Amino acid sequence: MKAEVKGNMSVSLQSPTFFDTHQGPISGALNGCLGGLDGACLEKLLIHCASALETNDVTLAQQVMWVLNNVASSVGDPNQRLTSWFLRALISRASRVYPTTMNFDGSSTIPIRLMSVTELAGYVDLIPWHRFGFCASNSAILKAIQGFPRVHILDFSITHCMQWPTLIDALAKRPEGPPSLRITVPSSRPPVPPLLNISTEEVGLRLGNFAKYRDVPFEFHVFDNSPSTALSEIMCKESPGFHFESILSHLNNPSMLNLREDEALVINCQHWLRYLSDEQKGSPHGSSLRDTFINIVKGLNPQIIVVVDEDSDLSASSLTSRITTCFNYLWIPYDALETFLPKDSSQRIEYESDIGHKIENIISFEGFQRIERLESGFKLSQRWKNAGCLNIPFCEETVKEVRALLDEHASGWGMKKEEDMLVLTWKGHNSVFATAWVPNGLED
Repeated sequence: MKAEVKGNMSVSLQSPTFFDTHQGPISGALNGCLGGLDGACLEKLLIHCASALETNDVTLAQQVMWVLNNVASSVGDPNQRLTSWFLRALISRASRVYPTTMNFDGSSTIPIRLMSVTELAGYVDLIPWHRFGFCASNSAILKAIQGFPRVHILDFSITHCMQWPTLIDALAKRPEGPPSLRITVPSSRPPVPPLLNISTEEVGLRLGNFAKYRDVPFEFHVFDNSPSTALSEIMCKESPGFHFESILSHLNNPSMLNLREDEALVINCQHWLRYLSDEQKGSPHGSSLRDTFINIVKGLNPQIIVVVDEDSDLSASSLTSRITTCFNYLWIPYDALETFLPKDSSQRIEYESDIGHKIENIISFEGFQRIERLESGFKLSQRWKNAGCLNIPFCEETVKEVRALLDEHASGWGMKKEEDMLVLTWKGHNSVFATAWVPNGLED
């Protein structure tokens, strides 16, 4: 089965034409992969292709792509399936950079999938990629707001408030009774999967109905983070439908968020901070948007800040470096899905396609069009420390809850404490981290 990219790229691996047209180290490396399709071999091919693109060797890049198309497969083993998405991304990049010389059609073939709420619930439950963060964060939030009669959560997440029914249910069981709960979310989010087929306002109505059923006083607010007219055209080109500059302007003006002194404020960041640019832009002091956001939310004096994201560093400027890190990191979900879903499972194929969106952005784009700018949990924790925040260790009760959650999933999933973090692991490899923070001086 060939990688499902546009254009007919079928060519025999044994074809003498390819290996005779380009001599040197690359030829030996590619010949060494014949008869072996392990991850190291496929990674080597991808790196050779990226290196050729970085050195403007278009002919060599095309040749390696032909070979990759024969060894990658969207329905093969995890390494082959992952490679097929990297191949798409490399073709997309090459076709845009060299539109007149590449023989491949690099237009995106990844469909935009809008999920129902039921499908989104299944997406979240498939592997603990998101549930791990929900569980760790909700447990830390419950501890931080204990005894407060009113709570306000500023929610920055890509999963459409799927975290909150579990928290609402826990609040309903509080011995002293549930607090009044307000949740505020921005009107737009990063244009990345999962995508939902209903509006944010409809999500709020459904949450409100559930809170009413559980007798938890509830409000849901959406603040408009559309850009100003002057910035709209530029920002839409950089990141369609998602504008962090506007979010920062709202956070800089607490009255726009209707913050109240009698409420315990919670800042929730779930798979979110990577979409703020880490480049030194957007502040008179030369800070990145990421650092600016951190400093602003710290200044709101929240009762707790919870941060969850993927534990890998994909911010390198070098394409070959990003491919190496990305291939070895995103192997994790592909391998995890292999343990319980058949190769032709539509659910598996759709989930992998959503990861393909991420790969395409990481590999195909540069500058502000590359919105996937993930950094490791260690580096992100250092940003919070530099901003004057203190880490809140997760209590043993939280650890027990997370372990109980992981028991519901495949045996390869585990958890460990590392530095200031709880880390979700797959076969010992770090995948997702969770941390909790408080502004310096509020830790008591």
